[in-house]
Formats: sequence, C-alpha cells, structure tokens
Amino acid sequence: MYDMCAGVRVVELATWTFVPAAGAVLADWGADVIKIEHPVMGDPQRGLNASRRASPDPEMLTRGEPPPTSLRNVSDSNFPLMEVPNRGKRGMTLDVSRSEGLGVLYRLVQSADVFITNLRPSAVNKLKIDVDSLRAQNPRLIYARGSGYGPLGPESEQAAFDLVATWTRAGMADKMTVDGDEPPVMPGSLGDLTSGLAMAGAIAAALFRRERTSIPAVVDVSLLATGLWFMSQSITGQPFGKEVEFQRHDRPRQPLVNFYRTKDRRWICLCMLQADRWWPDFCARVGRPDLCESPKFMTHELRMTHLTECVDELDRLFAERTHDEWRAVLAGIEGPWALSQTAAEVRSDPQVIANGYLSEAVRADGTTFKVVASPAQFDDASLGTVRASPNVGEHSEEILLEMGLSWDEIIELKLNDVVL
Repeated sequence: MYDMCAGVRVVELATWTFVPAAGAVLADWGADVIKIEHPVMGDPQRGLNASRRASPDPEMLTRGEPPPTSLRNVSDSNFPLMEVPNRGKRGMTLDVSRSEGLGVLYRLVQSADVFITNLRPSAVNKLKIDVDSLRAQNPRLIYARGSGYGPLGPESEQAAFDLVATWTRAGMADKMTVDGDEPPVMPGSLGDLTSGLAMAGAIAAALFRRERTSIPAVVDVSLLATGLWFMSQSITGQPFGKEVEFQRHDRPRQPLVNFYRTKDRRWICLCMLQADRWWPDFCARVGRPDLCESPKFMTHELRMTHLTECVDELDRLFAERTHDEWRAVLAGIEGPWALSQTAAEVRSDPQVIANGYLSEAVRADGTTFKVVASPAQFDDASLGTVRASPNVGEHSEEILLEMGLSWDEIIELKLNDVVL
C-alpha cells in the first residue's frame, strides 16, 4: 500500500459495494480502514445467493424485525464482489442498535478521522450515528455519506443500486439502447466503483482542508450524481441540440472510430479521432495504400460522404486476418486502437503487468490471489501487496484491545452478542 493517508483512521459502517469501495481506495492509500459488520447479518453481500432468508437490508434491525438466518458460516458466494471493495481493511463486528454496541462505536469514533456510511437518513438518526451525534464524540470527524439519489429531495430515503440510479435514472441505459431494442444491463459494478473512487477523492480533499483550516466536512456522493457525470456531455448539450449520439457500427462517427470484426470473430476497436492525420499511416500499415488514394476516401469529408462504402471496405479488410495477426500488423501504429480483450487476456496483458495494475492480496492463512489496484499511483511505484478482505469479525478482538477494553469487557460483549 501507499503512505499518502498513513495515520488516517476510517470507520466504515457500510454494506454492498459503493461506499465500501471508497474505503478500499483509502486503504490502498495507506489509511487504517475498519469495516464494521453486524454480528449476525454481516455484510449482506457475503450471502447474497446463499440463502433466501438472508435479508439484503442492512437496516432491518432498526425497524424491529427479527434477524435473518445467520451469515456467520456462509462462505463468500460472491467472492469478487466482496473482495474488490473490502481488501486492505480490518474487520470487526458490532451491533450498534444495542446501547453497548453504540458505546463502543462512539469510543472508536473518538480516535477516527473519517466515518463513512450508506445507511439512509432515517436509520442513522434512529441509531444515533448522525453527523451531530458523532461530532459530539469527535468534533474533527469528517462524515461521508453515500446514497442512491442524494441527501435532499423526495427520494433521499429511496433504496437504490447503481443499475437503477447510475445506469438507468441518469440516462445511460437510454443512450445505449438501439432502435427500440431492450436496454442493455450495466456491466459489473460500474456505478458503484466509480462512485467509491469519487468518494475517496472527496474525502482526501476534506482531509486536506481540515489540515489547513481545522474545519471538518460532511461529504456527500450519490450514485445518481455519478451517472450524471458520466452523461454530462449529453445533459449539458441537450438544450442546444448537441447530445452525444449513440454510435452504431454501420453509421459510426467516422470510419476510423469504430469496431471491426476479425476473421476469428473477435473485435478490433479503432479510435483515431484525427482522421486525416492517421488515415495515410493506417492505410499503409494494413497494406491498402489504394484506400488512401481513392477519390472516395482521400479526405475526411469524402469518407463521410461515402461512409457506408468506407465501412464496408474496412469490414472486409479486418475479416481477412485473425485478431493475433491484426495485433502484429497494428503494433506500433501511431493512431489509437485496441483489441477487445477478455478478462483472462487483461490479466496477462504485458502493459497491465509492467505497470503493476494487478496487486497481490494475502489472506490470513497466507494464500494469495490477484486483485485490481485502485487507479492512482504515487512516486513511480505500484501499490504492492495488500491485505485480503477480512472475514466477519476477523479483527474484532485486536481493535477492541487497541481501544483499551479489557478481556473481561470483550467477553461480556461477546456473551451479549454485541460482538462476534
């Protein structure tokens, strides 16, 4: 890990991916991030597919509902979803709906720099973990809130995941829908991970201001706001008729900004925006100087006039070779291009390896596996080895002892199911 946030303590009372991803980035940057989970439920993402009785609602105990099937012995059926946003942290369990648990949280917050949560406003108020309650314990505390639709407005209490808030509500699904086809489903945790990265950056800015002025901040990031940021060009340009149009293969922005299928049915992406600059070199590299000399294709204006014919020519051209053959042909070409890679190919990509974009994660038993490092690097160094995501309550005793609790006090908390 890096040392940019060394000495910073982050207390995380959050579930799923978005806000925990912010904690993972801060852990990459050197912060001591303590992930708090309920001693019975844990993070519901651990057992999402393990039991129909395992509730996905982290606030159910605030409504007086009975606990679900215990997740203590549920294996992480969603291993990548848990590991990506939770590596690098220490984990403890704590039932903050109990007065004893809330007291422990208050003591922990006294030594913290940052508190992050994705609980909804009604829940944080009921649990007495709102800004005012925690600032009463630590006036310098930076309080960061992640939400679906923002802290204000009629839907501030509405539950959301990035598929609905980032992808659908913000207009991304509509922009990706072609001619009345069904909307495509968002890949992976795109909105969650990007929102988490934004939250980590905002927290770093808040730490910087507090260092300069002693004034702590309340940080808000929502999945909807991230979606709007993704769509900012279309949303900004819409009143002026300047929305970014969805690009189809048969009617691209221009022929050198398009995907072309290879002989072995893989895809090559060209993104040569400065078309007239790169067209001559492209034609020479692919062995078709005649295209550069053609009266239909010599200039950008001519290629756009004969767009369909130009795309057809390139379709036939790329269909003549496999993706490996094209990789060799296009190697070193000036214009930007890429092979559409599989996840397995990305893991072995020489550029990914050379830059240290995959880090080694180490479990408590010493076994290792690869995780993707958060994007920023510092001082010409890669992230290096990180700690794997903690098991439920893996570091509870360690953290409680650091706080000054005696073994008798810890045992009492365990006997009362306040701590696992």
